[in-house]
Amino acid sequence: MYNPASEATRAGNFHDREHVQVITDIQPCREAVTALRREGLSVGLVPTMGALHEGHLSLIRAAKARCDRVALTIFVNPAQFGAGEDLGAYPRPLEADLTACRSAGVDLVFTPSTEAMYPHGAATSVHVDGLTDVLCGPFRPGHFDGVATVVSKLFHILPADAAFFGEKDYQQLIVIKRMVADLKIPIEIVGCPTVRAADGMAISTRNAYLSADDRKQAARLSHALFAAVEQIARGEHEVASIVATIREQLAGAASLQIEYVDVVDEATLEILTTIDRPARICAAVRIASCRLIDNVGVDVSSGRG
Repeated sequence: MYNPASEATRAGNFHDREHVQVITDIQPCREAVTALRREGLSVGLVPTMGALHEGHLSLIRAAKARCDRVALTIFVNPAQFGAGEDLGAYPRPLEADLTACRSAGVDLVFTPSTEAMYPHGAATSVHVDGLTDVLCGPFRPGHFDGVATVVSKLFHILPADAAFFGEKDYQQLIVIKRMVADLKIPIEIVGCPTVRAADGMAISTRNAYLSADDRKQAARLSHALFAAVEQIARGEHEVASIVATIREQLAGAASLQIEYVDVVDEATLEILTTIDRPARICAAVRIASCRLIDNVGVDVSSGRG
């Protein structure tokens, strides 16, 4: 019987690094995932840009809990970085990432080159209208087109049953859900809770850019968001008052520059003036050379906030 995974191994594109299959080329990867599903095994996909941390590991655990096999991608996607952003400096500790994947029980890792993902002459991109016009969209023009394009490619290269994304990048999660629904891509999108450090900060690769003092100041972002949740629990549902409270708390750190603070509909990202439905309080700040985002969910009808 023809075994695509064995064929990929013979072709030299499919490497078994202590039981983690590492694939660098597109067709062997597609064949390997397809072979698993032909065997009746469900596949969970965790797309990443590498530099794996506890947030990524939580996605792997979620995928393992729901699926028979876990595939993880490591690709620093140039299309989602804007001019002057940290593409060149973004960490790429591949061997450490593969060690983490082995420890976490990942079955397959796809690590393509930029040339494989964006061959010369490629002229197609994916744009999700509306959802990309708010929150981070105006501050990172083209970013979500880059995200949607690369994730669409990954979904075709690794035809998994489900893909797992963190709620820390909440706008990204909603954009991908809309793209999958509109393009009829047969994959379930699973949002997973934000993982936080002991000081409350959402864990992010870019947190490593912060000095110890900057880190203390940056922690004000999550503290301000959770203070807003408490304010809502006490009965304040007017967004202007909630946003003013958050901005006041952030203003206490002179080194923080606020990009936005908004409250949006949890499903549509519509900017709200009153919290009368499930919502997300979203904010972005800059400190030193680092841009940080965070969000928390509130639902006055269920007691969540």
